[in-house]
Amino acid sequence: MSYTYEQLLESIKLKNQIQVEGLRFDPHIFDAASIGDKYAERVNALFTCDRHAHKKIEFPSVFYLPVGNYRVHIRWNLGSPFVLVNENGVFNIKRDGKLVVENISFAKRAPYYAKKTSDGADMRTIAQDAGYGNIFIVYSNECCLKDKGQDCLFCNINATKDLYGEDQNINWKNANQIAETVEECYANGFDHLTVSGGFVPERREVDYYADIAEAIQDKLGTEDFNGTACVGAPDNFEVIEKYKEAGFSSIATNIEIWDEKMFEVICPGKSQLCGGRKNWIDTLNAEVDIFGKFHVRSTLVSGIEPKDSLIEGIDTLVSKGIVALPSQWYVNVGSALEGHRTPDPDWHWDVFEKTKAIYLRNGLTWELLRNATADPDTVIHDLIRLEEGIEIVE
Repeated sequence: MSYTYEQLLESIKLKNQIQVEGLRFDPHIFDAASIGDKYAERVNALFTCDRHAHKKIEFPSVFYLPVGNYRVHIRWNLGSPFVLVNENGVFNIKRDGKLVVENISFAKRAPYYAKKTSDGADMRTIAQDAGYGNIFIVYSNECCLKDKGQDCLFCNINATKDLYGEDQNINWKNANQIAETVEECYANGFDHLTVSGGFVPERREVDYYADIAEAIQDKLGTEDFNGTACVGAPDNFEVIEKYKEAGFSSIATNIEIWDEKMFEVICPGKSQLCGGRKNWIDTLNAEVDIFGKFHVRSTLVSGIEPKDSLIEGIDTLVSKGIVALPSQWYVNVGSALEGHRTPDPDWHWDVFEKTKAIYLRNGLTWELLRNATADPDTVIHDLIRLEEGIEIVE
């Protein structure tokens, strides 16, 4: 069924609202819904995106909106005005007792989720299906900044490991496990990967990424595997060349907060251990010189700093050829900011609309955006796809 531009835009607006507010539901609502069998379960490999913990209870990863088939991440919030209900096996979303979305469908489980590596590791814990041909590989589900008391205040990576690491059997991954999983995924239609993890010492990080790239190349029999390396800002920019030489086609260095003073407060470890905000910006500029225009990405957490500052950062970075991605802040369980509130949906929608204008003005296309980002199903991805008239059915 085809829809008008206006209908699709309204569907994306609804997605924005649901992802900001989350969904209220009984945690056992999915018990008979074939989650982890027919439909993909959430694998909490790096972060968990809920307001509340739900150990030993599996949630779906995403659902699709009927209009436009847009992927929406399930975020459990018992205070949300949006209520997910199971009515005789049909999942609907209501608000104030009125039907908002009827008969949603969950993302199907990729076949590789049921497979293991040669040493017995679950492939689903190594690479998560991020949609639209992308997989997200998390080699480490912990961050060393915790031991220093310098975690980013919005981040819950270490809390996620404590909550779900043992239950979901999520551990440190070696290069061979990753390569075997990538080989399986790419043989089944996936064509882009992002490698990420918690904060680790710079020297150890670059060596590990090089090992991963070499193992993937050996398994695939090609040097080009269309991969993004998500790394910290180095002290020595010669390190950036090593990621390129290893075979990564793009690189991500997430500054998170644009405002200088807020960066120091919200991201103390990134500020104190990586040369401060200036070094993060200088790193991004150097990465563009090495990897090329729009083959560099930097995520900004959208909703913590003032909107004007955030948009200034996005505009500045995109004009330099950096994919600056507004990451819709959702206050997650276990972060230092747990209990705080993200701005309302209208605030976030305005950020996405302004970001869309910046992208279009600078020639940042859907395919460039997809190939530089780990999750190609954010609101801004959908808006750019809509502008380009691209319809993707998964």
